[in-house]
This record gives sequence, structure tokens and C-alpha cells, in this order.
Amino acid sequence: MDKKYWVPALEKSNLVLQAISEQPSSLKLIDLSKRLGINKSSMFSLLATMEALDWVVREDDATYSLGSKLGYIGNAFFKQFSLIDRFRKEASVTKHVIKETIQLAKLERNEVLYLAKEEMPSPVRLSSEPGIKYPAHATALGKAMLAWVAEPELGTLYASETLDPCLTPHTLQQRSDLVRQLEEVRTNGYAFDLQEAVMGFCCVAAPVRSGDGKVVAAISCSMFQHEWEAKRELARQEICALAERLSQYQTTT
Repeated sequence: MDKKYWVPALEKSNLVLQAISEQPSSLKLIDLSKRLGINKSSMFSLLATMEALDWVVREDDATYSLGSKLGYIGNAFFKQFSLIDRFRKEASVTKHVIKETIQLAKLERNEVLYLAKEEMPSPVRLSSEPGIKYPAHATALGKAMLAWVAEPELGTLYASETLDPCLTPHTLQQRSDLVRQLEEVRTNGYAFDLQEAVMGFCCVAAPVRSGDGKVVAAISCSMFQHEWEAKRELARQEICALAERLSQYQTTT
């Protein structure tokens, strides 16, 4: 990383958290200051801020331990891998019902990041491998998640009326058209991509929610355009049902 973007206070906070994690309820302010070479005044400010944020807890004997907020963040980190594991188990069954490849993704600003997929044998391999990103406005997965982004944030993500990039002649090109489709997604509970990301392919997607109802991911099924009319309703039903099962799993874990 270019050091001109480096934030020294964050680096120091990271060192403090590492030290506390290695010896919880053992180190006082003076111990941390000596060990890390951070003066007492700066250490006091760091610890006071992290305590206010629930990153650390100051015990009765003035030692420090990790706070509840880090437990929450750590749980969220591991939960994403639990979701991938559950997706693989559940989607491996659903893909044989639809006889099409199923994908899992999350939203990163205005892009879709593919996390996993369960493939059916096909002469054509989908380019959306795990780790690949696509513009959210051009995919059913993206629209299934953007539909629940708050309007102020959506306005920041799409500040211009013109949407970019345009991947196919069917890709949405106007922000107003995207907003209208997102309203339909919220009403219906699912989203379509009709040759908007890749020519010759159509897709249906549905959101996956956490226990508090927040959309944390989405799943989709893609197929050749010539198979779409015959299989669209089956795919819609199965993808919505799979999203519901994954959401219930998120609630119970």
C-alpha cells in the first residue's frame, strides 16, 4: 500500500489490540505504552477511544481485555464462511432441480463480488468465478441487493443519471430506470437480468438476509436465453426458496 494513504493511529490501534489479545486482562496502560513504544498520552487517547467504541474493556484492576464489538465483528467475519458452506450444501441440491448453475455473491459498493457457485455440467462456462466483480446495475444479483440500499447511499453510489459501464445492448443505462426496477424488486422479492450482463443469458436472483433482516448476500441462477421462458418460473421459485432457507440459517446461527 502507498504510505501516503497510511493512517498511523490505526496502525497503533492494531498493535494495541494485538497485544491485548495475546495477554487479556494482564496489561495496564503503562505496560502497553512501554511494550509498544507509544507515549502515555497517546496511549491514553487510543485506549479511551477504543473503550468508547467497545473495542476494549478496562477491568477493575486497570488492565484491558477485548471488547464486545470485536466479538461481533469476528462473528460476522466467520459467518460469511458459514454462509458459503451452507450455500454449497443447499445449492448442490437445488441445482439438480433447476439443472442450472447457482451463484452466491455480496455487494461491494456498486459492484457484485462473486463468492461461490455450484455448477451444472455445460458446454459454456460462466465467467462469474468466485472473486470476480461485475457492475451491480447490470446483474440480477446486484439488483437483488441494491433494492434494499437506503436512498441516500444509492444516490452516492449512482450520482450520475448515466449508468456505466454498459455491458450489452440490454444493460440499464439510466439511473431512473434502475430505481424503477429496484422498486419492483422490493415488491416482488426477486430480480431479473435479461441479457443485461452477458448476451444470450438470463438470470433470476433473490436476497439472503441476516437475523436482523439486513440483506447480506444474494443468490442467482443463470441460463441460456432460449431456455428462459420454459424454466423461468421454476428457477424463480427455487431461487426464492433457497434464499429463504439460507436466511433462516443466518437467523439461527
